Amino acid sequence: MKVLSKFNKKDLWTIPNILCYIRFLLVPVFVVQYIRADEPREYMQAAAIVFTSGLTDFLDGFIARTFNMITELGKLIDPIADKLTQAALIFVLVYKFEWTIPLLMLVILFVAMQLFLLVAGLAMIKKDKRLDGSKWFGKISTAVFYAVMLVLVAFPNIGESIANILMFICGAFLALSFILYIREYFRMYHDIKEEESIRAN
Repeated sequence: MKVLSKFNKKDLWTIPNILCYIRFLLVPVFVVQYIRADEPREYMQAAAIVFTSGLTDFLDGFIARTFNMITELGKLIDPIADKLTQAALIFVLVYKFEWTIPLLMLVILFVAMQLFLLVAGLAMIKKDKRLDGSKWFGKISTAVFYAVMLVLVAFPNIGESIANILMFICGAFLALSFILYIREYFRMYHDIKEEESIRAN
C-alpha cells in the first residue's frame, strides 16, 4: 500500500518520534504508580506522570511542525501513544472508582469511539487514504479529557458528585467528537466513491 511504503528508517530517531517513544514507556509507569498509590503524595506523582506525558505530546507535535520533522512514522505512532495513554487512564478510573452512570457512559463512549476509529482508519488505509491529522474537535475533546483525568488522578477522594460531574463533562465532549469524526469519515468515504465513479466512467 502507498501509505505504508512512505516509511523511512531514518525517521526512527527523530526528536519528535523519540518523545513519542517516551510516552509509550510512561504508560506502564503511570499504571503501576497509580494502582500502588495510597497516599496523596503518591497520587500527585501519578498525576505528574500524566502531565509529563501530555507535555511530551505537545512538544513532539510542536517540534515536528516547527522544524519540519513530520514523518509518516510519527503520524502512525503518535495517535497510538495517545490512545494507549487514554486507555490507561480509563482503566485506572475503573479500578479505583465505583461504577456510576457517568463512568459507564465514559467507558462505553471511549471503547465505541476507538473501535470505530480503528475500523474506519484501516478501511481508509486500504484505499490509500488517511485522515489528515487530528481535527479541531478531537483536540478540544482530548484537552478536556486530560484536564478531567489529571484532576481525578491527583484527587481520587474528590467526592462522588464532583467526580460524576467531571466524568459527564468529559463524556459529553467525547460524544461530540465521536459524532463529528463519524461525519468526517463518511465524507471521506463519499469522496472516495465519487473518485472511483469518475475513474470508472
